[in-house]
Amino acid sequence: VQLQAFGGGLVQAGGSLRLSCAASGRTVSNYGMGWFRQAPGKEREIVAAISWSGSTTYYSDSVKGRFTISRNNARNTVYLQMNSLKAEDTAVYYCAADSTPRTFYYRATDSAEYDYWGQGTLVTVSS
Repeated sequence: VQLQAFGGGLVQAGGSLRLSCAASGRTVSNYGMGWFRQAPGKEREIVAAISWSGSTTYYSDSVKGRFTISRNNARNTVYLQMNSLKAEDTAVYYCAADSTPRTFYYRATDSAEYDYWGQGTLVTVSS
């Protein structure tokens, strides 16, 4: 599975961006998917995750209420809609896929649970 994340860029604080993660090589419709980010000098952290069924999601406290993760299995794509962006959201954003068979509601929140990673897309929020 190859994952390609795109949609990053420069945006002013309070603005919005939508990141996309396109999968190729095989379908990810039965994979849990997640978005992580890594800011300069900081460790990678989870931002959001979605179960393979799309029925459940997870958000870190820092983005809850501002970001929305979704998936379109027909397009083999996962999205991260980011609203009300803040300077502290500046980071490289990575999408990842969890290929372990899971229950329909499970969404992985630990980076160690993910097998496949995209190359990252840079989001810069100016204050």
